[in-house]
Amino acid sequence: MNQPKLESDFPKQRGPLQGVRVLELAHIMAGPVCGLMLADLGADVIKVEKMPGGDDTRRMIPPMVGEESAAFMMMNRNKRGIAVNLKQEQGKEILRKLVAEADVLIENYRHDTMKKLGLGYDELKQINPGLVYCEISGFGRSGPFMEQGGFDLIAQGMSGLMSITGEEPGRSPVKVGAPLTDITAGILGALGAVSALHQRNASGQGQKVDTSLFEAGIVHTYWQSAICMATGVSPGPMGSAHPLNAPYQTFRTRDGWINVGAANQRNWERLLEVLGVPEMGSDPRFEDNHGRMDNLKPLEEELNKVFETRTTKEWLERLAEVGVPSGPVLDIQEMHRHPQTQARQMVTEVNHPTEGKVETIGLPIKLSETPGGVQRPSPLYGEHTREVLLESGYDEDKVSSFENSGSIFCHDG
Repeated sequence: MNQPKLESDFPKQRGPLQGVRVLELAHIMAGPVCGLMLADLGADVIKVEKMPGGDDTRRMIPPMVGEESAAFMMMNRNKRGIAVNLKQEQGKEILRKLVAEADVLIENYRHDTMKKLGLGYDELKQINPGLVYCEISGFGRSGPFMEQGGFDLIAQGMSGLMSITGEEPGRSPVKVGAPLTDITAGILGALGAVSALHQRNASGQGQKVDTSLFEAGIVHTYWQSAICMATGVSPGPMGSAHPLNAPYQTFRTRDGWINVGAANQRNWERLLEVLGVPEMGSDPRFEDNHGRMDNLKPLEEELNKVFETRTTKEWLERLAEVGVPSGPVLDIQEMHRHPQTQARQMVTEVNHPTEGKVETIGLPIKLSETPGGVQRPSPLYGEHTREVLLESGYDEDKVSSFENSGSIFCHDG
């Protein structure tokens, strides 16, 4: 088995966002994904956790790695962490001082939470006109649903995703297994933040970035929305099949499953050659893509009969020989161990201060000149509070006074 590579196995390289400072006032997933993307690309992301308790992901257990939440460790690697009580005036003072030196602030609180604290965009841009203020919410900061909290399940249902996910119409709605709208909203937030930073380079002015789980779900319906807009009919679930091309889906083999993407005519002909059923090519139901889509069920039945005669490995080898796109259906552990995953450094390790070497997912964006990467583990609660405040100009006595008043928490173990 291939072992995940340690970051120490790779040269320390500067990411393209080196020198950018980000304040992450975010919890659970969407906001932390945004911060994670920026941190992996080299930004100094300071996670500002609430008091008491910090990010709720710390309590999403099991599983745990030693004494730490595995979920928290995954979402917050590469960040420094401080704990500040924003309900106290001293805590607000600390945040305002940090904002004055920041480039980006990320928040995913409910509507008007930051404004009620006196820390909304209109207040903070007076301190730092160049601040990029990134809001990630359930439904966006406008419209009739703007005040509603957002959760991935709700967003998947309202965005139409659950109407196109699952085996066939008439069965219970199924959500995508991963929290797709949370993760995508975080990525959209990061894209919005770097776009705003690019504009700031020209204008000197920051701006507000506003995206949501709802919109993150909608953008995954491009194909199905195109069909609906053209026909006036809402597509339904098709299992693993494609709404526009066939065969492009999962088939049963003797020992498991295989994905086959013979979507264009040439690959369809190559597939028939490999399967040893050239006569299917002259069947009027399957002669072209239009016919195959109209007769998808009979097509699936005929192809499954053939695929079930050999193992997944045998079919993958045969299909690779003629260039028909195909691949296995891996579980998560198999994906982690796959040589392509390893080659792309998508599983790596970091040295955690209390738990030792910990596996995490790597950076999915590869840059030739300024590559980012995973350089540090998730922070302990309040691990960098003292460090960050000292960097920001407070002296030891002032930091101690903040700690004694309950405005901050420092993990100085």
